[in-house]
Amino acid sequence: MIVKDNVIIHPGANIGDNVTIEPFVTIAEDVVIGDNTWIGPHVTIMEGVVIGDNCKIFPGAVIGGIPQDLKFQGEESLVVIGNNVTIREYCTVNRGTSANFRTEIHDNVLLMAYVHVAHDCVINRNSILANSVNLAGHIEIGEYAILGGMTAVHQFVKIGEHVMVGGGSLVRKDIPPFVKAAREPLSYAGVNSIGLRRRGFTSEQINHIQDIYRILFVKGHNTRQAIKIVETSIRITPERDRILEFIAQADRGIMKGFKKIL
Repeated sequence: MIVKDNVIIHPGANIGDNVTIEPFVTIAEDVVIGDNTWIGPHVTIMEGVVIGDNCKIFPGAVIGGIPQDLKFQGEESLVVIGNNVTIREYCTVNRGTSANFRTEIHDNVLLMAYVHVAHDCVINRNSILANSVNLAGHIEIGEYAILGGMTAVHQFVKIGEHVMVGGGSLVRKDIPPFVKAAREPLSYAGVNSIGLRRRGFTSEQINHIQDIYRILFVKGHNTRQAIKIVETSIRITPERDRILEFIAQADRGIMKGFKKIL
């Protein structure tokens, strides 16, 4: 071990150029940290962690803890973190299990304070998890998704790209792309039109997505009926095909349709 200025770094760790490591940090063996990354005070980085360039990890975070899964048998696994990722205070990110052998956080992701990311999760680029979001194992979150504070997500759930989930939500079913989700039980709350405009979607694209979701979630069809109507009456576009593909792969089923508040 290398111990200097209250920092403990295993000699097997690979530290990039211009990395700042603040006091009381512990970095284990088989850790890789990319260039220009900042590791704040009292951070613990355990074995099997790969961190990209230009990341910021704030005080108290624990990265690479073994899975909280009784099936875990000590197999070698990873946490892989991309570039420009910010992990705020007291977040925990666990390694993968034999299911995928890795937990992944892609480029430009923001995890706010007290977020927990369990084993084998994948968080795609440009997503934001607000304070105290809790992810169980095997969850996949699409790019540009935003999860409001204190949201809890059931294991194996998939959340599509460009989704906005209201704070305090309990996510038990898959959420298809481009929508807002809120209420209890979690329900469709409209298309995420503001987010889509910010990301360059045209009014025509947004209206097209809204037409699809009116059929799927508003008009009272069951899912099978709604899919047939979309396939036969809505013109083929990348957005249409992505929505249908997501629903076809939704092993847990999708969230409920529009629910009128009395």
